Amino acid sequence: MRRIYLHEHPDWPLFHWNQEALTNLLATVRYRQGRLFGRMAALGFDLRQEATLRTLTEDVLKTSDIAGETLDIEQVRSALARRLGIDSAGPCAADGPADPHMDPHTDRAVEGIVRMTLDAASDYASPLTAERLRAWHAWLFPDIDRYSTPITAGAWRDDHTGPMQVVSGPIGRERVHFEAPPAERIDQEMARFLEWFNEPDEMDGVIKAGQAHLWFVTIHPFDDGNGRIARAIADMALARSEQSPQRFCSMSSQIRAERAGYYKILEATQQGSMDVSVWMYWFLDCLQRAIDRAETTLDAVLDKARFWERVAGLPLNERQRDALARLLDDFKGKLTSSKWAQLAKCSQDTALRDIKELIGWGILARNPGGGRSVSYKLADFEAPGGGQSAG
Repeated sequence: MRRIYLHEHPDWPLFHWNQEALTNLLATVRYRQGRLFGRMAALGFDLRQEATLRTLTEDVLKTSDIAGETLDIEQVRSALARRLGIDSAGPCAADGPADPHMDPHTDRAVEGIVRMTLDAASDYASPLTAERLRAWHAWLFPDIDRYSTPITAGAWRDDHTGPMQVVSGPIGRERVHFEAPPAERIDQEMARFLEWFNEPDEMDGVIKAGQAHLWFVTIHPFDDGNGRIARAIADMALARSEQSPQRFCSMSSQIRAERAGYYKILEATQQGSMDVSVWMYWFLDCLQRAIDRAETTLDAVLDKARFWERVAGLPLNERQRDALARLLDDFKGKLTSSKWAQLAKCSQDTALRDIKELIGWGILARNPGGGRSVSYKLADFEAPGGGQSAG
């Protein structure tokens, strides 16, 4: 016997939950949100910008990764930096596109999801409308021809190929995890959702973010990209709850880390009753773990700032500064002289001279072993005139 989905219940969409069971967790999450924002408020403008850039970069990368799309981290960071007005992005090319925020060398899909993410966060106070959601969808899918299944960008799905289902397994033995409402209901369902989302009420903003995520993903109004848009809507609700466009906490990063649990709780909730207490508890608990990650990000930003303060008196050249910046930004793999030469666009001899200088100043250290493939790492060091180590 087929299970009944949420949207098929006679009392849909009257979600409810055990408020008493959520009270303590919600209070803890709210307290930790406030403490995180307090720490951020104590930072200077540049450090807040850096923390925001790191968080949004992770958010864009991970929300795409959940959907099975791997984006280039440098393109994402650069696109975000340009739109945030951070100098590290560099000027746009003179022969670039009409949009001054776009770089002709950046993948259009990267630009699109960056644009959606920032629109949701920075313009959180504006109403969420059907037109705005369709624009987000069009930004997500600028090149529909590259997808194996038909996608109508910037429009509700029409179910011309059959009902919208989330399935897994080989052809002929598919397992249906969820079936969305039929296309003819979408206009009515979305009108009701948007009216609720935009109306002022006494519901806590964090709770509203959890319900909005679940409600939107249940309607599943687009051919694809529903999860990414649902997470953007939740981020928009969280920004409203915090009354701030600056994002220091990435739910998408935490959801990616718990992807199996995320899909499991969504499936169980979709096949359950209108009592969504378990989903709401999971959402709040996931947000609390996302705040843990944000604290780690903040610590990394502060460590980076202290590092640059300690090396301020050293005559670093531009190549050395760029390489150290990459190491401080979670450089993947091992740093070798060959990689240095490639990144800095210099000769192997120049790369070795740069590295030896940094070793002499105690900034870099040689990794143990290595043989013919010698690699290097950041070392603990004393700043000129004393001071603590760089960690």
